Amino acid sequence: MVRDGARALVAVVQRSKDDAWVLPRGKLKRDENPIAGARREVVEETGHRVRVHEFLGAITYRARGRSKVVQFWRMEAEAKASYELMADIVAVEWLPLKAAIRRLSYPLEKLFLRNVGRQAIPRRKRKPRAKRGALRKGILRRMLGRLAG
Repeated sequence: MVRDGARALVAVVQRSKDDAWVLPRGKLKRDENPIAGARREVVEETGHRVRVHEFLGAITYRARGRSKVVQFWRMEAEAKASYELMADIVAVEWLPLKAAIRRLSYPLEKLFLRNVGRQAIPRRKRKPRAKRGALRKGILRRMLGRLAG
């Protein structure tokens, strides 16, 4: 999940049960659509309303002898939180991509974010750069105009 501003930031949350820093995630409710569940969990864990975009991928791991699958979606968060955090979350931090990767506690999530992080961050629209020749001609015209005037 990202929040846009002067610089795009990635949300990481600290869980109370083990103080681990993780990407926002959670369990689906019975018969819950994966996108609706992802939206609900992120709101509960970060306090921010989000718009869900495309699927980024999934990770699988074993916990207490059971296989777990976590799906991740690209989401854009509103600038300000609208809700209180759930009791299971101690803190939320919005970090640049590289700092978010460093903050994560689990190597599997670090690897995942390192591989899909660029896709998750919206691309900035850059102003087209003037070609050198055109730039030089413009400067020369202005200089000649000043000299002539």
